[in-house]
Amino acid sequence: MGSARAILIWAALTAAIAIPIIAAAMSPQLAWRDPVYIAAGFAGVGGMGLLSLQLLLAGGYLPGLFGRRGRRWHKWIGAGLVVAVIVHVIGLWLTSPPDVIDALLFRSPTPFSAWGVVAMWAVFVAAGIAALRRRLRLRAKLWRLLHTSLGTVIVIGSIVHAMLIEGTMGTASKAVLCALVLAAATKVIVDLRVWTLFSRGRGKP
Repeated sequence: MGSARAILIWAALTAAIAIPIIAAAMSPQLAWRDPVYIAAGFAGVGGMGLLSLQLLLAGGYLPGLFGRRGRRWHKWIGAGLVVAVIVHVIGLWLTSPPDVIDALLFRSPTPFSAWGVVAMWAVFVAAGIAALRRRLRLRAKLWRLLHTSLGTVIVIGSIVHAMLIEGTMGTASKAVLCALVLAAATKVIVDLRVWTLFSRGRGKP
């Protein structure tokens, strides 16, 4: 019974991540795009998939990936997410530097750009704090507060960014993947009772 449940979970997760990638690969819009732009787009799609994995690993919901093993995979997937974001941004930069500059300066006319930039910086800051956690000597409570706050910004920014873009990723498959990310984030926050970190903080001088 347990193995069947594990198979169903992994099959559903694989489908939720793979279908948007397949839909993007079959999009007619790719016919007029150069390879660099296509790579940047797929990096963005893949990044959303990695984000869903990160959240599920954080909550310990993936069969076979618990405890120390789950934390190890959480670090690896986090590194992969950073790489995906960098590839996404560099690819867009090589394709159209003025558009990327406008986005980074928050003066782009497209509303999805600002959300993407906010999520990008949150990813970089979260990864930086994670890499320097021992050197910074952060207390466990402060670490969880920072990591959760940045994770929330990443989730919200990424979902809004993805949903506002009318690109190669199919609307339905994109919505399902974003729903998975949102559901995973909500479950992690509820199960770990993250709000107690804020309430306890207000109770102390």
